[in-house]
Amino acid sequence: MASVFLSRPWHTGETRMHTLMNVPENDNPTAYTLTPQAAYLLQRAPLLALGTLDSEGRPWTTLLGGENGFARPLGGDMVGLRVDVDAEFDPVVEVLVPRGRRGAGEVVKGEEVERGKGLLVGGLTIDLMTRKRVKIAGRMVVGAVSGEGSDKGERMGVGEMQLVCKIEQSLGNCPKYLNKKDIRPAPAHPKLISKSAQLSPEGIALLAKADLFFISSSNSTKDMDTNHRGGPPGFVRLLANDISGAQIVYPEYSGNRLYQTLGNLVTTSKAGIVIPDFETGDVLYITGTTEILIGKDANTLLPHSNLAVKITITEARFVEKGLPFRGIVDEFSPYNPNVRLLAMEEGSIASKLTQATNTAKLLSREDITPTIARYKFAMTNPVPYKPGQWVALDFSEELDVGYSHMRDDDPQSLNDDFVRTFTVSSSPLGTTSTSSSKPHDEFEITLRRHGPVTAFLSRVNPKSGLEIPLKGFGGDFVIGTSEEDGVVPFVAGGVGITPVLGQLRSLDLERFRLVWVIRAEDVSFVVDVLGRERDLARVTSVFFTGNSSSEKVKEGIQQVVEMGATVHIRRPQQADFDALDAQKWYMCAGRPLRDHILDWLKGKKVLFENFDY
Repeated sequence: MASVFLSRPWHTGETRMHTLMNVPENDNPTAYTLTPQAAYLLQRAPLLALGTLDSEGRPWTTLLGGENGFARPLGGDMVGLRVDVDAEFDPVVEVLVPRGRRGAGEVVKGEEVERGKGLLVGGLTIDLMTRKRVKIAGRMVVGAVSGEGSDKGERMGVGEMQLVCKIEQSLGNCPKYLNKKDIRPAPAHPKLISKSAQLSPEGIALLAKADLFFISSSNSTKDMDTNHRGGPPGFVRLLANDISGAQIVYPEYSGNRLYQTLGNLVTTSKAGIVIPDFETGDVLYITGTTEILIGKDANTLLPHSNLAVKITITEARFVEKGLPFRGIVDEFSPYNPNVRLLAMEEGSIASKLTQATNTAKLLSREDITPTIARYKFAMTNPVPYKPGQWVALDFSEELDVGYSHMRDDDPQSLNDDFVRTFTVSSSPLGTTSTSSSKPHDEFEITLRRHGPVTAFLSRVNPKSGLEIPLKGFGGDFVIGTSEEDGVVPFVAGGVGITPVLGQLRSLDLERFRLVWVIRAEDVSFVVDVLGRERDLARVTSVFFTGNSSSEKVKEGIQQVVEMGATVHIRRPQQADFDALDAQKWYMCAGRPLRDHILDWLKGKKVLFENFDY
């Protein structure tokens, strides 16, 4: 039986942020339960950021884990974890199981800490290598901390925490600013270096190199939110550092525009963050009051930002070797913009932090339909890429118009860093497999016009010499057609055909099947693709949707038939998928079509790239 998740209403702070940022208020995607997605990732991710409120109502956040398996669903929306923790200096552990309640075998009930309700908790289960994360929130049911000294009132150092929480909310998040790290367990030897509203030299040094932190916020005492913020190293800037309380600021990059963290900060302007040092195991815990900066206020303090958060620290703890894990840097997110320096820093160290490394020069544009075009670029510094990968391009120099409170003519430009990722629709020259180390100087992308970046490209004259900063290539969405898989279908929605185009040279077409769902008005695109790739037509079934009555569309459809493709003038149905009798499927389609197909393919293995963000 399919699960049904009721939409959770937005609270007043979230609604206020939506209004300020001119974002249409759609249904809240948060579920009132522990979703299968959350349960699955919880037991496979090596890290869990956990937040709660202390007795003064101040949020704190910690980062737990080191290897997968320390947390798991227990049934009935219950989640349990068993993990080594810094039992001496971790502020979250201190709240969950107070120091005086750590006798041998003693269990603390959440309702004892929070007046019969159960202590409020927020969490983020996260796998940095796969860039997957899911938010969870609820209330603590029971907890206990054991370890050397726990029953003697002595300093504990490292202890083992067991915790059970009732999950009341969960939500999958996008991977946009996650920097890949391979997490490995390591011994913790916590030592408190500083505890003050002022940052220590060690804390300042960690802040300067940090490329992520985790932040917890609350809507009064009603619910909590714990989430990730990432960027290039140094994206969090130090504003001031004196005995009255240090001040830091960070830019809010373009995200999913739900504004759940900022919505909480509107109603309750307190936040708790944890900044891990994956290299040393050191950790910085911060709690403080916040100020949301929008538009001109953000740009004045942090140029090139339309949205930022300033935090005045009320307490910070720097703990040396407080984390029971390390992280090996793998790959930075291609979405990361350059470090945005404070206005007072401009002209000093800016040149060291914002240098460009590569550009893509527009060579040609081929208009295929009124809304779909193929673009060819040449790289200034040729680099290798693999078939089917995406390329990240930074259009901010062309499109960033600075502060704008409202833009009815172009609402998508609000809170936009103009970094876009497009699947490369051409195969690297001379490449016949999915691995290639040879640099390539050209690539193609095939796009539908649907937003400010694609609209800009559609207007540019290729002879203008346009050059766009190239952030890099990435992705590992490889279509496998090995013999043991049998027949392997790929479902494409419109321009979702692009991963296939980039990998055609490596596909075994004897086992490959293409199911292409596309609007009839885009029949010229189908004619173009199958005309360039004649062998693909014989394994392709095209479902033309929408109005197909015009003579031009009819002529195009007839061409597709003559090329050897199977043609249907209707929407696909479940029976069409059942007929293929395949266990492994690939897909690249918009969310409405994808949701239908995932429902039809229950029990099958379906691999797809998620571009919802």
